[in-house]
Amino acid sequence: MHACSTVRTAGAVATLLMLTACAGGDFRPVSDNPVRIGPPYAIRGTNYVPAAAPAYDAVGYASWYGSESGNRTANGEQFRPDWLTAAHTTLPLPTYVEVTALDTGRRIVVRINDRGPFARNGRIIDLSRGAAEELGIKAQGHAAVRVRRVEPSDKDRERLRKGKTAASLAPVPARELQRLRARLAAPRP
Repeated sequence: MHACSTVRTAGAVATLLMLTACAGGDFRPVSDNPVRIGPPYAIRGTNYVPAAAPAYDAVGYASWYGSESGNRTANGEQFRPDWLTAAHTTLPLPTYVEVTALDTGRRIVVRINDRGPFARNGRIIDLSRGAAEELGIKAQGHAAVRVRRVEPSDKDRERLRKGKTAASLAPVPARELQRLRARLAAPRP
């Protein structure tokens, strides 16, 4: 009887492990630790060097992605298209950034947990579908944005790690928007 019990237990454990793997049990839990910078890498002939960049503040273009639902992000988490997440080529994973739509001044905070975009058309961030909807750019497909690294409150971090939105931010004032649009239009060195 003891041998049969051991076989049943082993079979139950094997079945549980298979079900856990099917349910995505091998994904990294959503966490802010450890922060990973990662080694340099190349995609389509372009080299990328991840770095801490605590003062990151850039203008460029955002696009969005959402068809990869359930896939693994670059930091090992499960991609959830409705969450406010994003992909960036070099910022540490995870990093929190404020994204501002330069046409409306609307701002949101997103959590970067993936790598991309890898197109060379001025795109500096790929937003999840949920982030694009929250920012109001989903219908456009891509939009001019400012991406600035931020350190949100513990409460906002926790909300974003659970797929919820951070506290709402007031739109950028018109004068600041004009300055950011001029910065986008300026020739790059």
